[in-house]
Amino acid sequence: MGWKSAQKLIHHWKILRGDNVMIIRGKDKGETGLVKRVVRSQNRVIVEGKNLVKKHIKQGQGHEGGIFTVEAPLHVSNVQVVDPVTGKPCKVGIKYLEDGSKVRVARGIGTSGSIIPRPEILKMRTTPRPTVVGPKDTPIDVVLEKTYDPTTGKGMPDL
Repeated sequence: MGWKSAQKLIHHWKILRGDNVMIIRGKDKGETGLVKRVVRSQNRVIVEGKNLVKKHIKQGQGHEGGIFTVEAPLHVSNVQVVDPVTGKPCKVGIKYLEDGSKVRVARGIGTSGSIIPRPEILKMRTTPRPTVVGPKDTPIDVVLEKTYDPTTGKGMPDL
């Protein structure tokens, strides 16, 4: 990727994996689906079961060859998040509630202005956290050891 295309990358993504989106341009215009994958390096998203193309795959060691139907990525400008109340495509805005939590809200003409919840799929980790202690983990007694006393200033390095 050249530096010109790198300048056009989206820095603040408002479409997340698991969002219900409507395709607003292209051959599948007007159809809705869930975002399967977000390709941030290319400003593209893959929508489940939409923008299907035929792909010719050569036979190799361990897999069959043939013609397969796969989902091609769509540019992020060609999809919009669906408003959960009205069911129409809308823009996504950010709002802070009274308790200080940050939420996504539906914006635009003819939208409800309701809160768009974060997808549940984002709460699941793709790789589970390790539960057993490994060779590079710090022992718990070393972690809990007190090395600085704020009343006397003992343990502060001499700078």
